[in-house]
Amino acid sequence: IGRSHIVGRPMSILMSQKGPVGNATVTVAHSRTENLADLTRNADIIVMALGIPEFLTVDMVKEGAVIIDVGITRVTDTNHPKGYVIRGDVAFEEVASKSSYITPVPGGVGPMTIAMLLKNTLLAYQRKH
Repeated sequence: IGRSHIVGRPMSILMSQKGPVGNATVTVAHSRTENLADLTRNADIIVMALGIPEFLTVDMVKEGAVIIDVGITRVTDTNHPKGYVIRGDVAFEEVASKSSYITPVPGGVGPMTIAMLLKNTLLAYQRKH
């Protein structure tokens, strides 16, 4: 869920590529997709990259689905020392009980993104020198 050029569309291409780790039938959806909950209730894997905190709720997920939350948003919270908390696009607490695997926010895909950025920086340096 999410049609950005940063996550949504590249992820759809990766997951649908012919090969041992692709071959998925991919549906690209967004916040204005009609009958979105009907689509998500049939999905084995949901990648959330929408930018709307806690958009995906338990009633939108089928039992045993894999949920990958890429969203990260600062939400005002006057009870928190920083004045905000970080939330993903998935209502984590309620969806976690229904999914077979779910990435948390923060601490899910963010550290992997940083690790791959550092790896790509090193590879670029090695190719140049």
